[in-house]
Amino acid sequence: MAPLPNSHTEPDGSAVVRVLSYNIRSLRDDTDALARVITACAPDLVLLQEAPRFFRWRKKLARLAGASGLVVLTGGGTTAGPAILCSLRAIVERTEDVLLPLTPGLHRRGLATAVVRFGGARLGVISCHLSLDGTERYAQGGLLLDRLDGLGVEHALVGGDLNEGPDGRTFHLLAGALQDCRAVAPWGGEETWTRDAPARRIDAVFATKGIEVLGCGVPEDLPGVTRADLTAATDHLPVLAALRIPAAAQEPEAGRAL
Repeated sequence: MAPLPNSHTEPDGSAVVRVLSYNIRSLRDDTDALARVITACAPDLVLLQEAPRFFRWRKKLARLAGASGLVVLTGGGTTAGPAILCSLRAIVERTEDVLLPLTPGLHRRGLATAVVRFGGARLGVISCHLSLDGTERYAQGGLLLDRLDGLGVEHALVGGDLNEGPDGRTFHLLAGALQDCRAVAPWGGEETWTRDAPARRIDAVFATKGIEVLGCGVPEDLPGVTRADLTAATDHLPVLAALRIPAAAQEPEAGRAL
């Protein structure tokens, strides 16, 4: 497996960013193994699903971030599970936690959202965990795209547990509006669930059309990532993507004639 490029900023201000999407099952498994997997992936952004959201959830999430060399950006209990961690390389512009409409009898769902900068690149980010119910899931896919447009940025990405594969209509909805990073630049493994005998790709990273996808997949042969840690960490396998984000357009200086 060819290596993914390391994170860096180009002379023109564009940035190569590593993004990891990971369902961590409320830290009910081996947290040390989970931290080792995250650390080995060397991500700039970690888009979590099923982050802790009940008793002392902030402390639990902060401990995972610290053990992985990261900080908590947003989400967790305030989004019913999705969260975002980031490296100190990220300059945070703003965050917003969103709760999606509740369907009686079903789990509450939400979105962790942020706008960050890496070098001269400005990036919108959303972590999501969509419904098990197909009708609700499709509606949430539309709300997710609306929220992505509402971030007001040219370049953005989405990562999450979609609870359906590429043949599903919600997956098609997202892949029609965005780049399915795994389909654009396959790298590593493909199936993400379940950990012991993965047979479905229900976890994915998507990016807006202006982003260059350099590789995306399950980091099963990445140095420092072991099969033992992957199976001990949680019931999903992670998705790692390397993306090149173009530099943001220069805003005109105040008072300068246009």
